[in-house]
Amino acid sequence: MPNKKANSQKTVAGFTIIEVVLVLAIAGLIFLMVFVALPALQRSQRDTQRRNDMSRVDTSLVQYQTNNSSAESDLPLGPSLYIPSTTSDKIDDGASYAGSAAKEFIQRYMNSGTDSTTNNFQDPDGVLYSMFITDSYADGTLSDYSAEDAKMTTSGNGYTIDTEFNKHIIYVVPGGQCDGETVVSSTKRHFAILYRLEGAGVYCIDDQ
Repeated sequence: MPNKKANSQKTVAGFTIIEVVLVLAIAGLIFLMVFVALPALQRSQRDTQRRNDMSRVDTSLVQYQTNNSSAESDLPLGPSLYIPSTTSDKIDDGASYAGSAAKEFIQRYMNSGTDSTTNNFQDPDGVLYSMFITDSYADGTLSDYSAEDAKMTTSGNGYTIDTEFNKHIIYVVPGGQCDGETVVSSTKRHFAILYRLEGAGVYCIDDQ
């Protein structure tokens, strides 16, 4: 008579088809969640770095004010169409538009040293920042900027930017202060900085 106990000990446990399908489905779901969430997380991290970079511009402007407190204007004013890259050769290309104060600010405060041709100030995606420094907004108006790559648009009682993210332009508005994503008029000594983020919206930071 067969030994039932011996036969039961020889039985090898295995996975059923349902169990295998269930495990694959769970693994696929986890992979899908990571695939969807990872790009958003990376964009968020890059935008965090951009906010930090705008804080660097803010700090540099305060330092510039401190060092030029006796000057006619203690902020670097730039006329219309001043949209250089932050490299010296591009600044020189725009010299016919650039006020000496704006050029000095970019070279000495944003780049690496006095009249530096070395630039490590770039967006997290590897593209060099450009900088658009407006005239003073303290009187409540800004010049009508017609430059293709640097468009400001009215929004409520102030201005905001409609430039696409990939332009990588930092807008510095002397005489302005932030009101959400908009710059409104303030006193001559104050300033605001605008930059369009990759994720969504415009980041505005000021000295107040």
